[in-house]
Amino acid sequence: MTETMEYDVVIVGAGPAGLTAAIRLRQQAIAAKKDFSVCVLEKSSEVGAHILSGCVLEPRSLNELLPDWREKGAPLNVAAGDDRFLLLTKNRAFRLPTPPQMHNKGNYIISLANFCRWLAKEAESLGVQIFPGFPAADVIIEDGKVAGVMTGEFGRGKDGKEKPGYQPGMAIKGKYTLFAEGCRGSISERLMKQFGLREGVDPQTYGIGLKEIWEIKPELHKAGKVVHSIGWPLDAQTYGGSFMYHMENNQVAVGFVVGLDYRNPHLDPFGEFQRFKTHPAIRPYFEGAKRIAYGARALNEGGFQSIPKLVFPGGAMIGCGAGFMNVPKVKGTHTAMKSAILAADSVFAALRDNVHGAELTSYPEALKKSWVYEELRKVRNIRPGFHFGLYAGLLNSALETFILRGRSPWTLRNHADHTQLKKAAKSKKIAYPKPDGVLTFDRLSSVFVSSTNHEEDQPSHLTLKDANIPVQYNLPNYDAPEQRYCPAGVYEIVQTESQPRLQINAQNCVHCKTCDIKDPTQNIVWKTPEGGGGPNYPNM
Repeated sequence: MTETMEYDVVIVGAGPAGLTAAIRLRQQAIAAKKDFSVCVLEKSSEVGAHILSGCVLEPRSLNELLPDWREKGAPLNVAAGDDRFLLLTKNRAFRLPTPPQMHNKGNYIISLANFCRWLAKEAESLGVQIFPGFPAADVIIEDGKVAGVMTGEFGRGKDGKEKPGYQPGMAIKGKYTLFAEGCRGSISERLMKQFGLREGVDPQTYGIGLKEIWEIKPELHKAGKVVHSIGWPLDAQTYGGSFMYHMENNQVAVGFVVGLDYRNPHLDPFGEFQRFKTHPAIRPYFEGAKRIAYGARALNEGGFQSIPKLVFPGGAMIGCGAGFMNVPKVKGTHTAMKSAILAADSVFAALRDNVHGAELTSYPEALKKSWVYEELRKVRNIRPGFHFGLYAGLLNSALETFILRGRSPWTLRNHADHTQLKKAAKSKKIAYPKPDGVLTFDRLSSVFVSSTNHEEDQPSHLTLKDANIPVQYNLPNYDAPEQRYCPAGVYEIVQTESQPRLQINAQNCVHCKTCDIKDPTQNIVWKTPEGGGGPNYPNM
């Protein structure tokens, strides 16, 4: 018999949105002298272990949620200072005017993982129960309403049989369930299909973000310095760019983002990141330095026109699972947190009025009246303008920002990333330099410093709808692009005596979700592995 735990509100995901919603709900309940119970489920081994972001935080939503965050010791220790925006060619760097959306006065360079750990402590102090290592594996639907989730089972072997100590999944039921799984959440995607939440909106479009943390020489470090770049090493038809944020303790967060609507199947986002660090304007920062962390994560880039319907009977989607990132601003935490505040207010009002399992229509109504809606609407045409190439995108961005100011009478459309690849035979091959192990690295040594680990004797959390497609379709048409778009070496074409086959090294997976997004036939299925599996990021 399935064990069941019941709460007033169940929240899936202990990222900034999920924890914000939990805090807001308990704040409201305590103020109204109501004892509404709230639990948060988190698939990683501890809160923050799967959290990866740049990250420059705009504290607007934090000011609303916890106005006394300074007194409470929030880990916002480095105020953003010098902003730089560069256009790179192969050998030169040209400083461009920093776009107004990217000005960072009043913002903070942070570790989002450590910020979430701090939010978790605040939530627990208010009575929220947080369960790390408990992935939500499936959704519970009763009478057409979301009634909670099933957690993943523990102790099933890769042969499908129960091992000693096997524990079945538990039913975690709630009067309302909020899904804060982050970008491309597995249950969120299921809910979008089941309830038709994407009907009438553009497909979501994504980027893959790769990040390293380095400890550099003190004389090269300037706490608060923010540098972004566009251009080399990407060609003019591929959207992407870099970031470099000077944190505390002589540490620098350096990263590279590639839009997953790229067309050349030979492109390797990991290789582009490693190559970026060799640029004459970038390399000097890392000479004599030490790399101490690596990770990767997909991010939403669709913006305003790709936001789905947010509610369904018994629940709602919040944060990056819905897609509130402001791409021109290179930020999404502040909008994710605000969506969580608004959803929590809607849930609290329903519980207060003793209404259970309803569709929380007041949440999207409040969102449309909020600054989030207007902020995303004004910049809606900037990211899709780059579909026409780098320089056309820059011209369009200037037009939208300085002339039209978001009031253009048209809306540029988004497209599904997996449909964008050209055939390999018609695409230019890209030669990536061999890693030197000092400045540039290979995938496996990078996965090692991400502290990624999965129980090996478990069913693979990466499966194929059709096992023949990788070799019979992807390999001849796209030269097996899964070998390159994965930043962790999960997918590998190996030669056998009879024919090549795709080998899936699931234990390497850093849970970035890129394969689930970019596979040309959407043949790869990503589901949650045993709880606690995946990367263990310290301060990403």
